[in-house]
Order: sequence, then C-alpha cells, then structure tokens
Amino acid sequence: MNPVLQTAIPCTFMRGGTSRGPYFLASDLPADRDGIARILLAVMGSPDARQIDGLGGSTTLTSKVAIVSPAAPGSAQQVDYLFAQVSVDKSFVDFGPTCGNMLAGVGPFAIERGLVPAAEGETRVRIRAVNSGALVEAVVQTPGRCVTYAGEARIAGVPGSAAPIVLNFADAVGGATGKLLPTGNPLDIIEGLACTCLDVAMPVVIARAADFGKTALESAKELDADRDFMARIEVVRRAAGRAMGMGEVAGKVMPKFAIIGPPAAGGALAARYFTPLATHEAMAVTGGICIGSACKLPGTVAEGIARVSDAVRETVVIEHPSGVMEAVITTALAPDGSMTIEGGGTLRTARRIMAGEVFVP
Repeated sequence: MNPVLQTAIPCTFMRGGTSRGPYFLASDLPADRDGIARILLAVMGSPDARQIDGLGGSTTLTSKVAIVSPAAPGSAQQVDYLFAQVSVDKSFVDFGPTCGNMLAGVGPFAIERGLVPAAEGETRVRIRAVNSGALVEAVVQTPGRCVTYAGEARIAGVPGSAAPIVLNFADAVGGATGKLLPTGNPLDIIEGLACTCLDVAMPVVIARAADFGKTALESAKELDADRDFMARIEVVRRAAGRAMGMGEVAGKVMPKFAIIGPPAAGGALAARYFTPLATHEAMAVTGGICIGSACKLPGTVAEGIARVSDAVRETVVIEHPSGVMEAVITTALAPDGSMTIEGGGTLRTARRIMAGEVFVP
C-alpha cells in the first residue's frame, strides 16, 4: 500500500466499561467538527454494516470514539472529553450525546498520555464531558504512579475482572435541558402513556414496561424483534422530546428511552434502555444514573416499582440484560422543600487494548 495515500494518526484502542473504541488527543485531529467527522467515519469504516474497512465492531457499542484534550487554563477540570457516536451504516457522526462507559477510559488515557500526573496509589482525574457539560471525577488506580488495569472489580457485560474506576458525576442535573424535570412534572401523560422525563447525566424518557405489555426482563433480541413495540416507543420518545423543550428529536439519540419493571434478582428494579433505535445489551452509565435518580424521586413512574429506601445516599441496583449496574444516587432537599438530586456515580473498569497509529485515506 502506498503510504503517501494514507495519513497516520496516533490513537489508543481501549475498552471503557461495556463499550470500546479509539481514544484520540484532540490535537491530533482537525479543529472543526466536520473535519473530525470525516476522519472518524474513515477510522471506523462507516458507512458499512460490517465496518470491514475500519476499527468499528458493527454495533453501536463498538462504534464509539473518545477525544481528549487539556482543559482550558484556569478551569477546575484537568481534561475535556468529547464523545462521538459513529453510525455503523450511515455517513453520520453524532456529537450530541455523551457516553459514560467510554468515559471510564478517559482517566487512564489522560494519565498514560501525560495530560494528568499520576499520584501514588490512586489518581483523581477531573473531567468535563463536553457534549453534556457534566463534571466528572474519575478515580483511577495508580500504584507506583502507573496506571494498573489488573484488579478484582467486575462489571456486568464484561468477562473477567479489572481494576476499579469510580466515576463521580459532580454536576449531573440538567446537563442537556437545564432542568432536573424538563417538563416541570415528575410524571406526564405522553401519547397516552405515563412517562417521567428526567435529565440527570443524560435526558431519559422512562415508562412502565407493563404499559407496553412488557416486563423489562426481556432480552435485547426479543425487544428488537418486536417491531411494533420499537416503533411505538419511538413515537413516544419524539413527543417527549418536544415536551422537554428539545425540539424535533427524530434522527437524534437524545433523549434516550427506558422501560422499567419489578426486579427479578433482588435489585431495585429491572430496566431496559434504548440507544434509541436498538436495545442496549447492558446499561449505559449515564442512563443508569438517570434511571436510579427516578427511583429516588417521589411521583415518578418508578414509584411503587423500585425497591429503595429513604436514605440520602443509596446504591440503586438496576437489573439489565447482562446483569446489574449499581448507581450511587445522592439526594437533598431543595429550598422549596422538594426532593432533588445532588449527584450520582458508579463503578466501571477499563482496559488498554492497543496503542499505535490508525491510517486513514
């Protein structure tokens, strides 16, 4: 192959949580989003159902990209994290949402690439999620001032164990809409269905599975195969997007959609999360934090379903297709006496798979 016809771009290929993809320094990519999009389509091999000509894994969970840069001088954060969801079969890159799973790899990547100095034992990396504006602290294990990926932490959807990475969302409320409850209500009737529209870490429209004739215990394949069901939730999601002040959301990935039901394995509740046109095979970090927050707020669709206490800080265990996710939700009383969400967090793991250069035409 003639090297003159290709450009080499440094990247690190990592698994972050239950997702994976290339991690780039922003300085190695174009400054404008259109230029970045063109390169990422070539990197991932899109549009093509198999992504045979790139690094993509032919699913939404394996067609993701993290772009990291130093935070602005004087910022309380250390690095900025821009997430890109690269369409598998369309020539489209979505910079709208963020991804809490890929976020798990940002701290280790920033340390490995010299953006953040490693501390002895563990390193706290302060991250701004550019897409949503959320401020996140990632606690990375760094014995001997080096990132370690080996450990005993396990997360559903990933085989084996690894070093724990704790993600604390310090400013999770209203990142996309500016409000905890974008419609002003803990419960709305949208397209004839009871829904809770919530914006904590990610704007999510949450409905009761039973209202669709489901249990929230179905597999991802079962739900995806029910085309009438998938079409129905998209109708509700679009209407909810308008009610949330997000405009026309057709073709966009926010807000996300979730259905919930009683737990089957001792958790707080069962949930199925949509990306939005396919069922997530596990649970998104940001989506899980939002669903966990709904469990703690009075008057939402989760009331009467979720098994939670009145503790100010609680680990809400969410059952999903691959196992469970633990969302740590902190609540507080607002000045008007209403309940509000103060913060959310979770535990993830990550692994560095490959470091080198990716070649693009």
